[in-house]
Amino acid sequence: MAKDKENKTNAMRIIESAGIAFTTHSYESDGKAVDGVTVAGKLGKSPDEIYKTLVTKGSARDPYVFVVPAAAELDLKKAAKAVGEKAVAMIPVADINKLTGYVRGGCSPVGMKKQYVTVIHTAARELPTITVSAGRIGRQVELNADDLARLIDAKFADITR
Repeated sequence: MAKDKENKTNAMRIIESAGIAFTTHSYESDGKAVDGVTVAGKLGKSPDEIYKTLVTKGSARDPYVFVVPAAAELDLKKAAKAVGEKAVAMIPVADINKLTGYVRGGCSPVGMKKQYVTVIHTAARELPTITVSAGRIGRQVELNADDLARLIDAKFADITR
């Protein structure tokens, strides 16, 4: 029990304290980021069930967070429209930790340094649960997309190509 408590991430604590049902998943990692499709394979899940968290900046330099299926590509034009910006661009990898408190490959939509405007791809609502990073490479949380959206005040939109 104590070991599990040590392995609990901040994102897990936040989800738990909100009373949201979730399941944790772990995969072997050398501490380096792997893509979401690889994570899906390690967990024995479809890439459609694994969602990656992408951080962008708008024209006014405001950060925006997008949660999309692992194998999907964020459509920057659709993403910009979803947040009311003329354009958004991916932030440099070097800025991820400074903005979110997370590292590349371990960025969770839950528990960032600040709660940024967040959009989850609409396909998430078609699944009973989605799996996102738990805030540490090698750890994932599986939960209902509507519960996640309520927790982080996210909206849903079609944001992939």
